[in-house]
Amino acid sequence: MTISRRSLVKSGVAAGVVAASAPTIPQAKAASNAKVLKAVMQGDLKVFDPIWTTANISAYYGAMIYDTLFATDANFQPQPEMVGKWDISEDKRTYTFELRDGLGWQDNTPVTAADCVASLRRWAARNSAGQLMMEYTKDLSAKGDKTIVLVLKEPLGLVVPSLAATATPDCFMMPKKVAETSPFEQIKSHIGSGPFLFNEKETRPGIRYVFDKWDKYVPRKDPASGLAGGKVVKLDQVIWENITDDQTALAALESGEIDFFELPPLDLLPQLQSNPHIKIRVLDKSGNAGTLRVNWLHPPFNNVKARQAMLYLINQEDILKATFGNPKYYHKVDSIFGYKTPMANDANTAWFKAAPDLAKAKQLFKESGYKGEKVIVLDATNFDFMNNSAQLVVGWLKQIGVNAELAAMTWGEVVTRRASMAPDDKGGWDIFITYGSGYDWGNPITMVALLCNGKKGWYGWPENAQYETLRKKWALVSTLSERQAIAREMQTIAWNVVPQVMLGQWVSPAAMRTNVHGLIGIPDIIPFWNVYKT
Repeated sequence: MTISRRSLVKSGVAAGVVAASAPTIPQAKAASNAKVLKAVMQGDLKVFDPIWTTANISAYYGAMIYDTLFATDANFQPQPEMVGKWDISEDKRTYTFELRDGLGWQDNTPVTAADCVASLRRWAARNSAGQLMMEYTKDLSAKGDKTIVLVLKEPLGLVVPSLAATATPDCFMMPKKVAETSPFEQIKSHIGSGPFLFNEKETRPGIRYVFDKWDKYVPRKDPASGLAGGKVVKLDQVIWENITDDQTALAALESGEIDFFELPPLDLLPQLQSNPHIKIRVLDKSGNAGTLRVNWLHPPFNNVKARQAMLYLINQEDILKATFGNPKYYHKVDSIFGYKTPMANDANTAWFKAAPDLAKAKQLFKESGYKGEKVIVLDATNFDFMNNSAQLVVGWLKQIGVNAELAAMTWGEVVTRRASMAPDDKGGWDIFITYGSGYDWGNPITMVALLCNGKKGWYGWPENAQYETLRKKWALVSTLSERQAIAREMQTIAWNVVPQVMLGQWVSPAAMRTNVHGLIGIPDIIPFWNVYKT
């Protein structure tokens, strides 16, 4: 039997859940129905700064209104986007990027190289690949209005792939006055140079988010491929409806009140597939890998024994079954680099073969000196995977005598709270659960969850100098075999110090009306250019 959030809660396995309300579905006002696409996305858009956060929904928003210097095509190769032409010196240390014609900001000012330099610096402060790039940077400056020059101290072959990477935060370009905002503060502007305008007037935060076609956008002439090529907008308006109840969203899709449902629960797919007006499609064939992040800054997880205990606590099969039910959609994961990525390996995975082992987990917590401190687990109740996982984890922790407590909230609230480095009693946290593209987990430079650089890194702030030395070495070697050997060394260290715990990998089909066409499948982003309705 397929186990879903609904059956999990009804069976009494759940430690607690906050029921989501279902808002009424607002109707589009400004455009004809054939030119308006209404979608229910993965969660509420709480953060409008796609550099400040790694939340995918914020990256989706970023891709609507902003553009990038380079983009990843359907073959996962970097291609120029805002850049018209570019060059690299013979010594591989100087990159020259020239902006293409036709670029402008949505406040009717031109895009300049100075805007892009400021944007690159802000992105680099928050993106793991950007941080590494800046360590090797001697100079980054604008030469005139259209030319960006990057001078490296020594060659670093991952510069252009990093600028094009889909792993969040993406390298979105912003006006200089916006990009000069501290990367650790959220911007308030919605001015981009991308294919859509954010319609603040019709947007109702928490209910709907409205994007209009920007008629002044000049797309590239080459065909769309992945996130690269011509971003030709064929709709007048895209509306993201924030419907938090799956059954309500399903009914809206079946009745034609919405056109696209990003994450329909897998146990509802048979019902959707029986409807001749609905089609099911896997947009990201690499899927997603789940992870449990622990806070290294405060007890109990500032002690390595408590972190190691989590390896033995987690039952991946139970977590995956609770949300995805059918094993054809999921796989367990023993590598920190995900499932079957080029870097995935079996180094130091004896714990995986033994887990779950609650007695071992209890012993390790005791050895850590755990004194009954409260363990706050952030529970995103509007995401089935995160909600189910959090409830199961709290239940297992309680079984071994840990004072665990669910903090129920929306995913948008988790995105905000996980940034706090404060202790629990001052608004902090101990555990949160998330996921990322299966493709991204294979790259320790672009995937922020694979950093171990302390407070400079990602939420949870794991720190290990030896691991970080290897991660930088990985970026400098040139062959696959060299990188795979380094990945094994990195994983050996990682499973000793436990920066996070993997929760498995899966694919999630999207559902849409049969008259919706042109959706491009790529990790991390769902683009709405190239999409049209018949």
